[in-house]
Amino acid sequence: MTHFKNIVRYTCGCFLATALLFSSCKDLDETNINPNGVEASEVNPNLIMPTVLTETAKLYNQLGYQDIAGVVQHTQKDAWFTSHNDYDWSGSQSWDSYYGILRNNQLLLNRAEATGLTFHQGVGLVMKCFVFGLIADLWGDAPYSQALLGDSDDPQYMTPAYDQQADIYHGILTDLETANQLLSGNASDYQGIDASADVYFNGNPDAWRRFANSLALRYYMRLSVKEPDYAKTGIAKIVNDAGQYPIITSADQDVTMAYLGTSSNNSWPSNTEIDDTGGSNFRRLKMCSTLIDELQALNDPRLAIWANKVQIPLVVDASLPTGSDYIENGKRYLSPDVVGSTKIDTDPDYVGMPPSYSSLPSSYNLNPTPGQTSYNPHVSFLNDIYQKASGALLKARLLSAAEVNFILAEAALNGWISSDAQNHYEAGVQASLDTWGVSSSYATYIQQANVRFNRTQEQIITQKWIASWTAATEAWFDYRRTGFPVLQAGPNALRSALPLRFYYMEAELSLNATHAQEALDRLKTTGYSQADGQNSAWSKFWLLQDTNKPY
Repeated sequence: MTHFKNIVRYTCGCFLATALLFSSCKDLDETNINPNGVEASEVNPNLIMPTVLTETAKLYNQLGYQDIAGVVQHTQKDAWFTSHNDYDWSGSQSWDSYYGILRNNQLLLNRAEATGLTFHQGVGLVMKCFVFGLIADLWGDAPYSQALLGDSDDPQYMTPAYDQQADIYHGILTDLETANQLLSGNASDYQGIDASADVYFNGNPDAWRRFANSLALRYYMRLSVKEPDYAKTGIAKIVNDAGQYPIITSADQDVTMAYLGTSSNNSWPSNTEIDDTGGSNFRRLKMCSTLIDELQALNDPRLAIWANKVQIPLVVDASLPTGSDYIENGKRYLSPDVVGSTKIDTDPDYVGMPPSYSSLPSSYNLNPTPGQTSYNPHVSFLNDIYQKASGALLKARLLSAAEVNFILAEAALNGWISSDAQNHYEAGVQASLDTWGVSSSYATYIQQANVRFNRTQEQIITQKWIASWTAATEAWFDYRRTGFPVLQAGPNALRSALPLRFYYMEAELSLNATHAQEALDRLKTTGYSQADGQNSAWSKFWLLQDTNKPY
């Protein structure tokens, strides 16, 4: 582990700085070159890989544990909440970090090809597909084929053209096919693998191959509404030839990255051990009532893993004298006149925060200390594990066996593959329970009337939505594609419907105006785009146009 930390520190502290130096200042005198740096033309791919992997995992976790978790109503915030709860995103989103990762990854690919390191080429292609896929998923059309050519002598690449979203998806699936072939050997067939540089799989080519093919399943299903025949053929190809296309099938094969917990840069984002905000990152993040209500209806054992019971439940007692409001035996007792018409939740175990509840969400459930520094004892906090800097369950989760099995359940339900949809659905539920350490509850859980498979897409997607806890990005993309689960924007949300995409940022619209405008012209406004015009979080890109989904 010490060796890994040294690699990360060296990569971040030396390589990235010197790479910029050599790409931007090639004519400097030799005396101005960092003597401790590594030239981009000579760097070992194992020095680049940790940065690509860790930065991608942290970025993906930030999406799925923060604002996108707010969109799909996994969580809500009771302070600093407008972006999370209300979708107030205009001007706040940037793809700079994504392209920063891709530039490093391109160097990884270039050096792997130059040195004949096939394993590293395969890894680089998978990561290229993962990050470009996210960009296309979040923004739509984007620089792709010309995106990483800015250091060439051709000035056109300084303002790269935007590839259409469909072409990016097709390019990703082509590259994943190549990655599958590059990673098809035994570990002993490859040169230059440094297990400590691979923070996902410790240098295991088979694990990376499963990642590549499972990621392909994700994107074939992404295209299933717009290009059903293409999606059907692609999924069937993978499923019908397991020897040629191994996939992730069990929770121990999930694509994850554990947090080290030794600094703010490598710790779980809501921790209170290293966090420099006085614990507010944990305190202001609550589970949304939408998710809590669903988990309670299903008697779901994961609820106790993800949330704490409410500290002080509310009890409304009509027999109490007028004006009664007191705490006794760990409960707060209220007479009905004190509550009045205020919306409250008197559940004695778990209380979630309603989506986009109000302009002062910290006041929910008669919190006696509303405001930015509130501490609400009447709403469930997340489980104490989320205060830790690291832990067995505190992992960035990029792709899981649960997701793969739910994809296959959908494909089987559609008749695209011959296997049984129920088996895949149940395997998806089992994998998620395994992940969260409650596998012993599976037999009882799966036999409940409202969990037992009813052969509907809605049930598959709802269980997939639950299973995406702390990795909610894919749940948003599924909602856009299917309309499930049925989610309603809260009363204080910027619009009365959930958003569909990220905004193109102002800097891009100014600096790459011609190509950005071409991309804007391909967006279609909806009734919710309103004053934003085409560049709206409620406008539809190609993937959603003419689908009537999710609205």
